[in-house]
Amino acid sequence: MVNELNALESKIAQVAALCRSLREENNELRQKLSSAESDKANLAQRMTEARERLEQLAGQLPEAKA
Repeated sequence: MVNELNALESKIAQVAALCRSLREENNELRQKLSSAESDKANLAQRMTEARERLEQLAGQLPEAKA
C-alpha cells in the first residue's frame, strides 16, 4: 500500500512538472505569436506605403503616345 502511494505521489509530481513546463512553453509561444503578429502588421503597413509611393510615381510618368 505504501509503495502504491509512493508511486502515485511520484506520478502526480511528474504530471505537475509537465503542467508547469507546458504552461511556460505556452507563455513563450504566446509571446512569439504576439511578436509575429506585430511584425506582420508592420510589414503590411510598409507594403501599403510602398504601394502608395509606387502609384504616385506611376502617376507622374508621361503618357505613352501611340
